[in-house]
Amino acid sequence: MVTPAEAIDRIQAAFGAHGGARSLHAKGRFYSGTFTATPAAAERGSAAFLQGGPVPVLVRWSNGGGDVTAPDKAPDVRGMAVSFRHPDGATDLLGQTAPRFPVRSPDAFVRMVEAARRPSALPGFLLRHPSALPALAVNAKAGALVPPRSFAAATFFPIHAYSWTAPDGVERWVRYVLRPLDEESGRPSGTYDGADRLFDEMEARLAAGPVRHTLEVTVASDGDDPHDPMSVWRGVETFDAGTIEVTATAPDPETDGKVTVFDPTRIVEGIGLSDDPILLFRPGAYSESVNRRM
Repeated sequence: MVTPAEAIDRIQAAFGAHGGARSLHAKGRFYSGTFTATPAAAERGSAAFLQGGPVPVLVRWSNGGGDVTAPDKAPDVRGMAVSFRHPDGATDLLGQTAPRFPVRSPDAFVRMVEAARRPSALPGFLLRHPSALPALAVNAKAGALVPPRSFAAATFFPIHAYSWTAPDGVERWVRYVLRPLDEESGRPSGTYDGADRLFDEMEARLAAGPVRHTLEVTVASDGDDPHDPMSVWRGVETFDAGTIEVTATAPDPETDGKVTVFDPTRIVEGIGLSDDPILLFRPGAYSESVNRRM
């Protein structure tokens, strides 16, 4: 299997040198706000941030590629990373605009990134990974790479499943979706078409009021596989677990040589990790990327 160092070498080779930037999701900005869970979340999950009181969050919206200079109008997956910062501990959630993940191993993911940067290599990748085709078709139909009107209008799909332990001790596997809430009501006037138009539009939105996303949770049914990032779930129920309300642009926490990492394996008591190989590979790759940034 590819090592974290090899993965970062190949991803950075695909996008070119951008010193100090993330290897992927290089272009992004930080925002602050709160998360308030619903009673339905507290009934099903014992984690501290699910108990109903407002919890501070740090959010980073981003473009998916490794080129920090890419214009916002370029086709790309977009990301929404959320760190729920409860006093009892932080947990991170990373979503992307692609509803389906096309591969299930780190090796295949790195090859997919390389092929996406060289269109001539894409047919060869698909010949070796034909199972990626259905997911890529779903993502294309969903417009996953089409620049959204706004980050506030985009739906984000964290690909990994987590276990929730309820107050009565029952464990359930869940998946999340971050759905925009009332995005039309906060749409600013004016035209935003520059290289940083998504970020400029977000600043204008936040000057007028908060931006909200619903944390939607689907509970796995028997037969739904929490350990395979490509698996398609039937689910037994889907419910509103709470609202993420972004209220302001946050001071950049990465000044003076500091680095902020959103790690999908950072969890708190009451949340558990699956054996998803993509999920378990990410912390090592992030550490390798951070070491190079510093």
